[in-house]
Amino acid sequence: MALPEQYLESLKMFTGIVEEIGVVKGISRTGTGALLKIKADKVRLDAMIGHSICVNGSCLSVTEISGNILSFDVIPETLKRTTLAGLKINDAVNLERSVKADARMGGHFLTGHVDYKGTITDVSERSGGTGFKIYLPKEYAAFLVEKGSVGLDGVSLTVASVTKEDFTVYLIPQTLKSTTFSAKKKGDFINVETDIIGKYVAKDKAKASDFKDILREYGYMQ
Repeated sequence: MALPEQYLESLKMFTGIVEEIGVVKGISRTGTGALLKIKADKVRLDAMIGHSICVNGSCLSVTEISGNILSFDVIPETLKRTTLAGLKINDAVNLERSVKADARMGGHFLTGHVDYKGTITDVSERSGGTGFKIYLPKEYAAFLVEKGSVGLDGVSLTVASVTKEDFTVYLIPQTLKSTTFSAKKKGDFINVETDIIGKYVAKDKAKASDFKDILREYGYMQ
């Protein structure tokens, strides 16, 4: 069910369905963090200064547009918590524009607020998919359940299994092809965002079914 337009106007939400793979064309440290420049052919078409773009799972605001190059200011906290600090020139990144009220929810709601920088501890192949096992810190274990949702580098995925130390997701060939996961390998870092609903359920919120209250308490709407 789509949220009304007035709710989404005050939100910065994403679906976890990557629109295109962008290319890093510049990244430099500034006095207040870093300046990131990304080449984007699709998401820049209707981009405006201030618009929110999900870059590898992190919500960033457009600060400058020059042709097909979008610029973003990245604050120190984002650099510390995500993999963006490790980006290099010509690295590929997953891109998605913030969701519109009339958009289909192909994935699940992502805020673009990365919980932690995870490590890929194993990559496996099985019929019909590629499995990625991701390290799971103890403080986030309550937010992940089997068959639940998780955002990895901005991609909405279903959790296949969970242990005390890690969780596993499987990607079909089409998802591998349309995201940066095709280049991922054991030992790589990845941005992890657990499900916002799972966070409230884990805290035993009595009104977790009232989505407006959930979003308001997290500060995504007034």
